[in-house]
Amino acid sequence: MPPSPTALGTLTGTVLLGSDIPAAYRADRSGYLPSGAPEVLVLAADVDDVRRAVTFAANAGLSVVVRGAGSGLAGGAAAGAGSLVLDVSGLNRILEIAPADELAVVEAGVSAAALDTAAHRHGLRYAPDPASTALSTIGGNIATNAGGLRCVKYGVTGDATLGLDIVLADGTLLHTGRRTAKGVAGLDLTSLFTGSEGTLGVIVAATVRLQPVPVDTVTVAAYFDDIDQAAAATAATLAARVRPAMLELMDESSLREAQDLLGLRAHAAGAFVVAQTDGFGARAEAEVVAEVFRDHTTRVRVSDDPETANELLAVRRAALPALERHGRVLIEDIAVPRSRIAAAVHRITEIAARHDSRIYTFGHAGDGNLHPIIVVPADDPGAAARAAAAADEIFATALELGGTITGEHGIGVLKRHWLERELPSEALATQRAIRRALDPDGLFNPGKAV
Repeated sequence: MPPSPTALGTLTGTVLLGSDIPAAYRADRSGYLPSGAPEVLVLAADVDDVRRAVTFAANAGLSVVVRGAGSGLAGGAAAGAGSLVLDVSGLNRILEIAPADELAVVEAGVSAAALDTAAHRHGLRYAPDPASTALSTIGGNIATNAGGLRCVKYGVTGDATLGLDIVLADGTLLHTGRRTAKGVAGLDLTSLFTGSEGTLGVIVAATVRLQPVPVDTVTVAAYFDDIDQAAAATAATLAARVRPAMLELMDESSLREAQDLLGLRAHAAGAFVVAQTDGFGARAEAEVVAEVFRDHTTRVRVSDDPETANELLAVRRAALPALERHGRVLIEDIAVPRSRIAAAVHRITEIAARHDSRIYTFGHAGDGNLHPIIVVPADDPGAAARAAAAADEIFATALELGGTITGEHGIGVLKRHWLERELPSEALATQRAIRRALDPDGLFNPGKAV
C-alpha cells in the first residue's frame, strides 16, 4: 500500500514515489538487484530532511536504505520492495577545516577527493585514498570502513575518523567522538558505527583527521616475470622495515587490460608493482625499495616527478574500469597474511581454470588485500553460475590461508551467508544483539551485513 498523502506531507527534501524513482536506485556498483523496487526516494539536503525521512519510514513500515554515491561493491545500497531510499549525497558541505588541529568537519555527501583538494589549500591532505576517491562519499567510506592505496602507511578510513553525527532509528541525532588527537572517555561509539554498513543509523557528518602534505614523494615501479617474484619483492620490502605509503600489485592480465584502456604501450610482464614513499625520508626509503625490487627484477623505475607518478598510479586505478568494459564484474575483496599473497594468487588462478572463468587479480600488497575480479560476459549464459562457484572457492581460500572474506568493501548482502563461516557464533550473536538494541524494529538495511 502506498504511503498516504497526509503522511508524505511530513517529508522534506525532494521526494519521489514509485515509478518516478530512477531505476538506478535499486542497485549499487555491485550490480546486485533485489526483488521489487523502492517505494519512496528522499533526496535529503540537510539533517532535518534525514530525521524526517527516518521517522516517516518507521511510521509507514518501510525499511531505510541509505545511499551516497552508490559506489558500494557488496550490495549494501541495493533497495527493493518495501524500502525508502535515503540519498544523502546532497549533504555535501565542508563545514570546517581547522589547520592548527589538523582536522575537518564534513557532511556525509562530501567526496574524499573534494575534501583532499580543500585540505591541500592549507598544506594538509585527507590520507584515506579509496580507488573510487573521485566519486565515493565520506559517509559511504565510513559506513564500510573503506581502505585504499595508502592504507599500508596511513591506515583505513576508521583510522582517520575522530567523530560522527548519526541519526538513530527513533530520529535522535547522536554525536560521537571528539576533536582531540586522543581521548578515551566512555565506550568508543565512533568505532562502533564505522563499518556498520548502514545498519545502526544514518551517518550525516564526520570529524576527520587530516595529515600534512608530504614534503617529498618518490614513486618506484617494477615489472616482474611472474607473480611469485612480485609477491617476494613486496614481502622483502616490508621485511626491510620501510613503510611505503602505498604498495600495489597487479597480475599480468589486469595490467594488460589497464594499459589497453589508457592507450599505453604494453609492457610484457607477469606482474606489476608500484610503490610510493613520502615524507622527509622519502628518497632514502625509495632507494631501499628499489634495491629490494632489483633483487627480483631488472625492470625498475624510480621517479620523483609528479606527472610520472600520476601516470604510473593511473595504471593501477584503471584496472577496474578496464575490466568493466567486458561485462558485469564480481568485485571480490579478500585479505590474507602478506606472506600468503603468492599462494592466494596461485589458488585464484587454479580456481579460474577449474570454473572456466575470467578472473583478474590486483590489490594492496602492502596489507595483503587482494581484489580477484570475475568478469561475467553478457553473451555467455553459463558464466554467472560458474562465477558464483568460483567466488565461493575464493572466499574459502581466504579463510584457509588465515585471511578474511572482506578487507574493505564490507559484507552487504552478497557475502552475508559467508560471515557465519568466518565469525565465531558468539561474536556474531553479540553483533546482532547490538544491532537489535539500536534498531529494535529492523528499520535500517534489513537482511544486510550482520
